[in-house]
Amino acid sequence: MENTPLATLIDQLVRPEIRALGAYHVPDAQGLIKLDAMENPYTWPDALKSEWLEVLRTVALNRYPDPQGTVVQERLRESMGIPADMGLLLGNGSDELIQLLAMTVARPGQKVLALEPGFVMYRMIALFTGMDYVGVPLRDDDFSLDLPRVLDALERERPALTYVAYPNNPTGNLFDADAICRIIAAAPGLVIVDEAYAPFTDSSFLSRLGEWPNLLVLRTVSKMGLAGLRLGYLAGPPAWLHEFDKTRLPYNINVLTQASAAFALRHRDVLDAQTQLIRAERDRLFSALTALPRVHPYPSDANFILIRLAAGCADTVFSGLKRRGVLVKSLNGAHPLLHDCLRVTVGSAQENQSFLTALAAEI
Repeated sequence: MENTPLATLIDQLVRPEIRALGAYHVPDAQGLIKLDAMENPYTWPDALKSEWLEVLRTVALNRYPDPQGTVVQERLRESMGIPADMGLLLGNGSDELIQLLAMTVARPGQKVLALEPGFVMYRMIALFTGMDYVGVPLRDDDFSLDLPRVLDALERERPALTYVAYPNNPTGNLFDADAICRIIAAAPGLVIVDEAYAPFTDSSFLSRLGEWPNLLVLRTVSKMGLAGLRLGYLAGPPAWLHEFDKTRLPYNINVLTQASAAFALRHRDVLDAQTQLIRAERDRLFSALTALPRVHPYPSDANFILIRLAAGCADTVFSGLKRRGVLVKSLNGAHPLLHDCLRVTVGSAQENQSFLTALAAEI
């Protein structure tokens, strides 16, 4: 073993499907207007920051956190309207909860089904946990849900986990609620309605938990201005969450996140006011994009807008925007349905105007 080359050891020990991957890449945004990661552009008022820092002074860093995050759970139930008879599980971002779901049900031949284009971590975590992944394409004209195709895939593939993002990322649209109900009823396994962008739409399946024994709702506080806390939550029948809790690592939500989230949720009015600003800016940005030549924006119920540019122009425009100090997300090549597409996060009024000015200069 001591004379075995490092590369040989890696080949022997690391699963080939992992060796074939690239690590998740987060681009350097230093010095740029950052409109690539669906973040809330607004900070807190200084008085609220001072009050928060006083709370953090009382946190005992020498002690392990509450393993269940009891206070945070109570605040989430109050502020998000989680049904009292439903269970709640906290995660280090929604990514960890997606991983817990997979780890709990994974076995040889078990499958994960999701709509595409969609959130890349559904596929990645399926691969990490040794599950088979099935992607069902959306309709190519408007990214709507192709219900017959999904129902056929459910019957044929028999997935243990089916993900429906509501609204969808990266397309921003809301799927038909009745179609989602049909999917939940037809699915042989769990259906997870991922409501990461719930602050930016008035539609939700949270109040419908309990109507089906296989429905779970996944959310995060990231998009409402708390991305740095890395806090996600999963709601659903307590019997299901009891099983998922067994694969959760102890103390997964640190003391600073718990204290900060509990504080922030007491000031939900500040977060809601910021959300309303983002909604208003989304409408203004969409109208402005519609008026530009050779740009096709797709309607969005999230805090971002997907745009399609003239054929062959996406990479050039992306690079040009970056040179002009604006970072967006290039999706060209990420999926066959996303050719010539960029995704822009809705920022502040000034950030959005800078993006529009740069875009107009590049197209």
